[in-house]
Amino acid sequence: MATRRPEDVIGMHFFNPAPVMRLVEVVHTVLTSKEALGTAHALAAALGKRAVDCPDRAGFIVNALLFPYLNSAVTMLDEGWATADDIDTVMAAGQGYPMGPLRLLDVIGLDVSLAIQRTLHGTFRDPALTPARHLQRLVEAGHLGRKGGRGLHLHER
Repeated sequence: MATRRPEDVIGMHFFNPAPVMRLVEVVHTVLTSKEALGTAHALAAALGKRAVDCPDRAGFIVNALLFPYLNSAVTMLDEGWATADDIDTVMAAGQGYPMGPLRLLDVIGLDVSLAIQRTLHGTFRDPALTPARHLQRLVEAGHLGRKGGRGLHLHER
């Protein structure tokens, strides 16, 4: 509402790493025009991306589905259900995901992931969205994932 042209406002949520990932969420408000959506879809297509429309809400579509799963994996690790490698292996080899949830968290960045989880929890107030204690402790200790060399796994720098 800060703009005088709310019908022209859209967001494009690219996934990391953007050059590789083929999906983009086209985020719109109730005031976004069909023309603005069309422009965003054309841009996505020109970039070789598949566009999916999404209302402007915390987490959009992908993160609203993904982060509860990732958070549960951290809790599972913290409670000693399985090792980080085993959790990642069952989801990659057993479920066909490109990588396990803990490796994905390390790629995203634990600090970024914690911020997303806090936003989801703060917005929806669902106790299931409370950030995992272990994730919070790792971030407090400066273990941020791949970018810092250490997160839920060790990474070569």
